[in-house]
Amino acid sequence: MYDKFVSLLVEELQIDPAEITMEAELSNDLGINSIELADLVMICEEKFGITIEDDDIRKFTTVGDVVAYLETLDV
Repeated sequence: MYDKFVSLLVEELQIDPAEITMEAELSNDLGINSIELADLVMICEEKFGITIEDDDIRKFTTVGDVVAYLETLDV
């Protein structure tokens, strides 16, 4: 799941893969703003056929948070 998510970050937001780690903070380290995060959530929902609740999105601080969440959905 980590590799799939990294690919999304690189392809959709043009983030340098060298900057992406499980501990990287979406906002502080990768520079993802709230609009980009909303876009990323929509892309994940579409690509993986899932629905991500707004309350869950607020818990996404690091790349690892998102990967762990996606893994719980078994996508």
